[in-house]
Amino acid sequence: MTSALERLQLTSPPVGKAEMLIRKPVAEVFAAFIDPAITSKFWFTKGSGKLVPGAQVRWDWEMFNVSTPVFVEEVAEDKLIRVAWGEGEARTSVEWTFTPHGENATFVSIVNSDFSGEGDELVSQAIASTEGFTVVLAGLKGWLEYGITLNLVTDRFPAGITEG
Repeated sequence: MTSALERLQLTSPPVGKAEMLIRKPVAEVFAAFIDPAITSKFWFTKGSGKLVPGAQVRWDWEMFNVSTPVFVEEVAEDKLIRVAWGEGEARTSVEWTFTPHGENATFVSIVNSDFSGEGDELVSQAIASTEGFTVVLAGLKGWLEYGITLNLVTDRFPAGITEG
């Protein structure tokens, strides 16, 4: 009899996926990801420019002394954002889709794909991406719906705490 571990087999590349309803009109939710002045309220601390097709911007998480290049591949106003982010082997694709849910709500879906590595490493990256983008969407919801900065990204990795 084979163990569960021996039966594991990937049949398609794993992706990270997070989705959430944000109770704000699609134009407002879309702008929150395009404009770094808004995005910095719930995700990164600084962005070098707005997301426009063909642009390369930089996103910084100053509290962690981390930054990443972002290459904007496609933007369809109020509908879609597609980027590649990271460098070298660590570069992945991220796609946001924005679906109106009535006049005053938007369903946001974020899919992160094209991870590099094998087996456990791919699965680990997809799980971490799903967790990270879920935190981002929760922070977005707090900011847009209630006007509060929840500090979710900062508090996910507080100084002095190591992952268990």
